[in-house]
Amino acid sequence: MVSISQLSACKAPSSPKISLSAALETTCSQDLQISQSVLPEYEVAHSSIRSVLKRLVDIAGALVGLALTTVLAVPIFLAVQIDNPGPLLYSQVRCGHRGKTFRIWKFRSMVRDADKLMHLVNNEAKGLIFKNANDPRITRVGSFLRKTSLDELPQFWNVLMGDMSLVGTRPPTVSEVIQYAPHHWQRLEVKPGITGEWQVYGRSTVKDFEDIVKLDLRYQERWSVLYDLKLIVQTVAVVALRRGAC
Repeated sequence: MVSISQLSACKAPSSPKISLSAALETTCSQDLQISQSVLPEYEVAHSSIRSVLKRLVDIAGALVGLALTTVLAVPIFLAVQIDNPGPLLYSQVRCGHRGKTFRIWKFRSMVRDADKLMHLVNNEAKGLIFKNANDPRITRVGSFLRKTSLDELPQFWNVLMGDMSLVGTRPPTVSEVIQYAPHHWQRLEVKPGITGEWQVYGRSTVKDFEDIVKLDLRYQERWSVLYDLKLIVQTVAVVALRRGAC
């Protein structure tokens, strides 16, 4: 198995003008518009998008979550620096409601420049997702952060800004979305969430993209504010028991 030190010593193919992530971010709007142009228009937004109560719950939850994030940021920062010095935060462009792009934030759980080393890691998932149960880019502290979902705490900022919700669908990357088939686009009819059915009923054990799509569409059908609250409670239990953690 490839170690973190071996990966860190490797160099991604040089690209002096523009990086892959920058290129995707630059062209994603045009690519997404092209993809959406072949799809039927949804005249009425999903009820979760129009719900004032859901938004109020999101704001309240985000404020509480950010307060917790502030408290834990210092010990997490110290642990990250001891284990693998570098930035505390990691960001990536993701796609939200109807393909609108935004920058997602997480506590860094991988080595620096992990995205550039992705081509060296085997994808164990099927379809338009990337998963590896023993990804060597994940640091020791990062493994703990992921198992406890502490790496996702900064996403409460995304919720407060309105790009995400406390509960929703898994937020996809731009590189995934530009490959979507028409039926995949329906999962973007709601905002992405910090948690959702995929988190409660599978977490890292779900390795088939089509299964994630089914869970996301089932969430849309079942949605209500009460159902969101139920999923939040179930998420706490799942994380506490570390069921399905990577």
